[in-house]
Amino acid sequence: MKKGIFIAGTDTGVGKTFVSAILLSSLRKAGLDAVPMKPVQTGCVSRKGRLAAPDLEFILRFAGIKATNAEKELMCPFRFKPACSPHLAAAMAGKTISFDRILRSFRKLAGKHQAVIVEGAGGVLVPIGRNKTMLDLMKMLELPIILVARPGLGTINHTLLSVGEIRRAGLNLHGVIFNQARRGRHGIIEKDNIATIARLGRVRILGCIPFHA
Repeated sequence: MKKGIFIAGTDTGVGKTFVSAILLSSLRKAGLDAVPMKPVQTGCVSRKGRLAAPDLEFILRFAGIKATNAEKELMCPFRFKPACSPHLAAAMAGKTISFDRILRSFRKLAGKHQAVIVEGAGGVLVPIGRNKTMLDLMKMLELPIILVARPGLGTINHTLLSVGEIRRAGLNLHGVIFNQARRGRHGIIEKDNIATIARLGRVRILGCIPFHA
């Protein structure tokens, strides 16, 4: 796995965190020392005088990992309160998201563990800084990519565009996981969407996760 996998998404709210948690938990149950990383988290909440990253906390609980505050700083080096795009959240906080710091944190985690499951924020082209996007972060880490998408109406355009951007960047797209993030039927539209994306995108479909409340 080249020390890990990057979980990207076609959009916000598609279920990157849930997929990351399932993958991490499965790897650990298989005996692999894997840990999570959420380089940038917006929408954080204040707890005991520090900002807690909800996505990271969910993954840690799901996988049964007890991490120290120092370890959590490596797993999520940039945390912001506003629930918005990383570049705007950082600007509102008067801070700059440092790719060097993210890389140092990743290398420390990768040096201590067998694999790091890195979860992105938002979609593939969401801005992280003035001239940097989530795609630039993926290029820096050079990990295989799993793209998470929703199966419903509108996903063909979002997913194929994301697949195209990942490939144009020269990255290794391992495949697509469809996650039923909202309650609803998995009917003919959803089934055809998945088949159409597989055919037009020439991409491997790794699975489809049903809705979980």
